[in-house]
Amino acid sequence: MSGEDPDDPAADPDLGTLVTDYLSQEDVQRTIAQTLGSDEVIDSTKLTENLTAALGADPAVADISDAVRDQLVAEIGSQVAGAVTSSITDALSSAVQQAMATAMSQMMTAIQTQITAQIEAATTQLVTNLADAVSVDPDAFAQAFQLDMTPEELSQLLATLVTTEPATYESNLTALGWADLDNPSEIDIYPKDFEAKDSVKQILEDYNAQQVAAGDDDKVITYTDVVGVLMSSVTRIVNIISWMLIAFVAISLVVSSIMIAIITYISVLERRKEIGILRAVGASRSDIRHVFNAETVIEGLMAGLMGVGITLLVSLPLNAFIYGRFGVESIARLPVRAGVILVLISVGLTVLAGLVPSGKAAREDPVEALRSE
Repeated sequence: MSGEDPDDPAADPDLGTLVTDYLSQEDVQRTIAQTLGSDEVIDSTKLTENLTAALGADPAVADISDAVRDQLVAEIGSQVAGAVTSSITDALSSAVQQAMATAMSQMMTAIQTQITAQIEAATTQLVTNLADAVSVDPDAFAQAFQLDMTPEELSQLLATLVTTEPATYESNLTALGWADLDNPSEIDIYPKDFEAKDSVKQILEDYNAQQVAAGDDDKVITYTDVVGVLMSSVTRIVNIISWMLIAFVAISLVVSSIMIAIITYISVLERRKEIGILRAVGASRSDIRHVFNAETVIEGLMAGLMGVGITLLVSLPLNAFIYGRFGVESIARLPVRAGVILVLISVGLTVLAGLVPSGKAAREDPVEALRSE
């Protein structure tokens, strides 16, 4: 090893020569002879076939020994060469993998170092360029913001923003909306019905009147009837709707009266001969007028009774539905007095509508009436 070159092929002994020298020893020859019949290490059958093929059917002992040596040298040499080659390949593969890993690690470290240096250089250059690109003129900046207030107005504004009163526990509670139950600032009263609401309202009004009479105006209670305000609005709306309905009803009544007057007048014209017969048998003008007035009264009475009856029939299922759905009783009802008044109004309107036709019928000449067809 001192003077030999490990890369020189001539410096290494031949593997075949080493194996031959080893097999030429007596102890090795004896071991080979003992293991010829055994299959543990060497396949004797295959070895015998190879020797028979190489030496013939009846080889000599010396030839067998030489043949065995050559065969063993060939087989062991091939096995040793394969093992050495596999070992060298595994070693080279491990070395190559380790070298590749080391090279990759070094390359990644170098790339990371270069990228970090480039980023730092670019950041430094960006900050420098921004500092050079952006510049603020102090004079222009000061002139951009101007306060359109006089010193007195500014002092008043600051005085309103800053208070000199120290913050206390009571002031903080007041600011947060806390109230003492013994000294309330507001009380909400919820009556159970409108009668109770009116009673509470009357009590408050009497108390305020007593305080004003005693000269204690600061003890007067200021209240707001929320339900009263709402009901007044609702009542106003209902009244407007009611007056509109009354206007429509009045128009319909006027039209109905006119139609009744026209129908009665046509009836008078068609019954002229009957009027003449009645006058001929002794009926007076008032009797003729009473006949037609009675007809108009019957018409008005029947119309009024039919209207009141239909209203009562419609109100029954409507009240049942409202009570079952909302629990409100008798929302639609027609008092007896109102029904009677409505019937009388109907009769009066028909009588007024029949006055003119009945007067014409009473003024008919009997002779002319009898001549009419």
